[in-house]
Amino acid sequence: MVKGANIALRELSETVGGVLVRLTWSSDSGDGDADVSVLLLNASGKVRGDADFFFYNNPDAPDGSVQLLGKPPAADGNEDRISLDLSAMPPDVERVAIAASRYGGARFGDLHDLRLTLSDAAGEELLGFSIDDAGAESAFVFGEIYRRAGEWRFRAIGQGYESGLAGLATDFGIDIDDEGEDDTTESDTAESDTAESGVEVREPGKPLVDAVPAPAPVTEPVVVATVPGPARRPRTARKKVTLPKVAKKSLAEHDSWKPARLFPVPSLKNDREREARATSVLLSVMAQVPEFGRRLTAAFGAPAGRMETFTEVSLPHGDAPKRPDGVIRVERAGKLWTALVETKTNGNPLKPEQVQDYVDIATRRGYEAVITLSNDVALEGSPLIEIKIDRRRKHKVSLWHLSWAEVTHQARMLIRHEGVGNAAHAWVLHELLHYLEHGNSGCHGFQNMGPSWVPVRNAIDEETLGQGDRRAVDVVESWERLVRQVCLRLGGELGQKVLPVRRGRRTTDPDARRVALADQLCHDGRLNAELRIEGTRGVLAITADLRTGKLRTSVDVPAPEQGYPLSKAKRLLRRLSDAPADVHVETLVEEGTGPRGTLERLRPEPADLLPGDGARITGFRLSLFKSMGNTRGNAETSFIRSIDEAVDRFVNGVVTPLERRPSRRSQRAEQDRAKDAWAGAI
Repeated sequence: MVKGANIALRELSETVGGVLVRLTWSSDSGDGDADVSVLLLNASGKVRGDADFFFYNNPDAPDGSVQLLGKPPAADGNEDRISLDLSAMPPDVERVAIAASRYGGARFGDLHDLRLTLSDAAGEELLGFSIDDAGAESAFVFGEIYRRAGEWRFRAIGQGYESGLAGLATDFGIDIDDEGEDDTTESDTAESDTAESGVEVREPGKPLVDAVPAPAPVTEPVVVATVPGPARRPRTARKKVTLPKVAKKSLAEHDSWKPARLFPVPSLKNDREREARATSVLLSVMAQVPEFGRRLTAAFGAPAGRMETFTEVSLPHGDAPKRPDGVIRVERAGKLWTALVETKTNGNPLKPEQVQDYVDIATRRGYEAVITLSNDVALEGSPLIEIKIDRRRKHKVSLWHLSWAEVTHQARMLIRHEGVGNAAHAWVLHELLHYLEHGNSGCHGFQNMGPSWVPVRNAIDEETLGQGDRRAVDVVESWERLVRQVCLRLGGELGQKVLPVRRGRRTTDPDARRVALADQLCHDGRLNAELRIEGTRGVLAITADLRTGKLRTSVDVPAPEQGYPLSKAKRLLRRLSDAPADVHVETLVEEGTGPRGTLERLRPEPADLLPGDGARITGFRLSLFKSMGNTRGNAETSFIRSIDEAVDRFVNGVVTPLERRPSRRSQRAEQDRAKDAWAGAI
């Protein structure tokens, strides 16, 4: 579509009661990001109240009409998804504005391939609208869905605001409260300016937990949706229940006493038992914990409503009935949404013919979706299962894949960071998480680098691997799956979004990109990845050198703009006072290479970080090295286990101390030391 064009949704599809909106972009550096928002507007083009503004701290509507699904880890960090249930939209809502904003002085002109894509509930793309004239704007209205003569239409807008989110929000009747940088003001604002819907207001990019403390405050205003009226009354956030990481002291007399579990796992003996138990456990928790069930099904186009789940259902198909592992049904306003579930555990692959049968059954019976669930991770542009669609049938069935790693991630996010409605639900989720993480459950996520791993590693060591070798592409695909699983696991631990960074334009064909990476692997023998952790300033780089058998985790830290070179080096070492002694520090200069050394050597001699030729210091590169595992599976000596250990050690030992804000006392002490040094120089 072109800017200003509009079209009726019924002309594109017969089933547009629910739609999925995707906002995508890319950047040369790979770290371009934006926050999406949705505004429900009345006939006058204004919000009706606080609850009509949806953003990162108010992500969904109680009636299920709007849900911000966030940035999927499988989308390389440059995509945001929104689910809209138009059939549940209040009758006095005439327009739904879809927008995005950047913060910290960033502009949309720095991004490429700005695009809005609208799909139906089955995942079939209906329309697309690209924006190619972005410049100094820091907020954009991509488009709007509006009512006309009783039907929903879409209009491509592409209107930008140089005044940012504040200017955009003001146009739609929202007041903006600018939050100062004083600590007291931040605390007071966080408590009082909380939406009535029970969401906590925070700064864009500010972490929700203390695992990775926030960087210096940004200047973008905090947005609080208000409308003109009586004086504002005190508002408090809806309380959510989370479980502490440290359990209470056990009352057991001996360590051999094992606590009773809601979902026992030691008795599981074969794959069939594992699949049946895992399906029943997961589906029952989805039905009993609404926040968890809604979190998993919203991305598949399911409405918000009463959910019931079933296992071992027999459905007629040809000469013999078929038995999908599970069925999910959601009822809303007398309408049913149904999905068939096919489960695999313990690394077993999905069977294409089995999934095809379920798609055919769903099509014939008018069901909406088939969901596959396994330890595998779907790659962008490469579906796990290829199925045939009967185009003669009007009814469409969407095929979705869910990894056990994603299920574990969502459960951990809810019980550790975001909270659920009551303590019983939190305990049930805790038991589910214990079950999923137990070795006998078979739900451990991606845990095998594939049959090509050992031959490729040996061929690189012997220098016999040539470009164009299909085995190298297989290894690159396995590496991509592993990196995405690391993002899920790390994000669940920190309570932050952790997304892979991809350099270059988004429009590059995924298969062509993997072939190019495979050729690079053949050339230099390295696998590379970059992760961006929300709330941190640097990009976490991971390098696996198959020639030397070494893993390197690193992050680049920019040097402060002001201060003497020695002061910059001392300040960095003080921030790393609790970091491992074997952390390697390299000074980054404008041209050439700078000095380097371990913290153990540099702590007593910080001047060793200063370049001898007086070159200007631009930053510091911090790295940790570790021996790489060799085996392809999940044993103690496996490659996957060594990656997890390397990332965890680097994040806990380097990234977390770097992002921790110094206390006021330490800040004053640093200022006093600077004054003393200045006085001594005079």
